[in-house]
Amino acid sequence: MTTMNRVLIGIRGVELPEQMEKILNALRALEGVQRAEQATLGQVEVEYDPYRLTVMDLIRSIREQGFLAGML
Repeated sequence: MTTMNRVLIGIRGVELPEQMEKILNALRALEGVQRAEQATLGQVEVEYDPYRLTVMDLIRSIREQGFLAGML
């Protein structure tokens, strides 16, 4: 059984629920993401397989949606 890592990522520029949903869908589509949920406004919590993804992979996915992101 693989141990999952959990990370909190801050996101700038999210103003609408549709924007957050777009980000969450992009994260959930990554192979190796087990869970991605909004933590608070402008933050997501992601549970992922560290053998398949890095935190930078997650941040890159958010940036590809047009938002600034970084680890908290």
